[in-house]
Amino acid sequence: MGISIAPLGVGAWPWGSTWYWGYGKSYGEDDVRGAFRASLDAGVTLFDTAELYGRGKSERILGRLAGELSSSGNGDTPMDSGPASEYGACFRRNEGSGAAQPFIATKYMPYPWRWRTADVPRALKASLRRLGLERVDLYQIHWPVVPARLRLRQWIEGLIRVHGEGLVGAVGVSNFDADLTKRTHELLSKAGIPLASNQLPYSLLDRHIEHEGLLDVCKDLGVTVIAYSPIAEGLLTGKYTPDNRPAGWRGRRLRKKVVQAQPIVEALREIAGRHEDKTPSQVALRWLIQKGSVPIPGAKTAQQAADNAGALGWALTDEEMPALDEVSA
Repeated sequence: MGISIAPLGVGAWPWGSTWYWGYGKSYGEDDVRGAFRASLDAGVTLFDTAELYGRGKSERILGRLAGELSSSGNGDTPMDSGPASEYGACFRRNEGSGAAQPFIATKYMPYPWRWRTADVPRALKASLRRLGLERVDLYQIHWPVVPARLRLRQWIEGLIRVHGEGLVGAVGVSNFDADLTKRTHELLSKAGIPLASNQLPYSLLDRHIEHEGLLDVCKDLGVTVIAYSPIAEGLLTGKYTPDNRPAGWRGRRLRKKVVQAQPIVEALREIAGRHEDKTPSQVALRWLIQKGSVPIPGAKTAQQAADNAGALGWALTDEEMPALDEVSA
């Protein structure tokens, strides 16, 4: 049986990240509370965090918000379960609206000094304390830190252990290449556990998982691709130009990509104009959804969350999809 989620989630990296995203300066917890509730109201239930984000602050914030929801008596609508679909063995498509329980995903970072099997449940229990939960819906290995091919078995044994203890609903990976994805799938399959997801950078500005065949590998194995940075850290919104880059270190890091994004942004604007009340970022997210992935854009405010949710409930045409393929090739 699969888990019913909208083919869209929320990336909680900016929730608590002061250095990179400016949390506590241009926005704060009240703002992300609005984003959290607006997402749920739109039927977007997947919230992805990690122990690494804000050194645990993102998990704490998400845990508080989820706790507020429970204490208020809202969010007690059970999520439907049903057969698997194009989104992988553990997820099925649901573009309906209406508030539901948050589906919370977090990640374990296998640092060189913390890669043994026992480190996985230890890290998960620390995440659960920060989240204020007894169980997380999806637990992922964040990065295949070198030497991944030597340590993979220990990491997977750790995932098998926490799954067997009922501490997680599903297990996944993040930033795994095709070979590691296949090996992980094989190791988990021997234990009777599906590999639910591989979280990867994927957008109209970064299509390397298509070009390298990784997207096809995931589809063949029934592994959901969760697309992070789906609007290229804001570059595909149309907000930024070479003369108006994001502030701080992020703007310096993305300097070349701002230039590369401009032809794509123009195409997004043109296509958005053909659909009533749609924005470039909604078109960019919709393209990913129709590619079979689950994008997880960040949302710092209720307005951003509502804008992201505008990617649901409509479709790009058979002419518009290849047009975007071409301009982003």
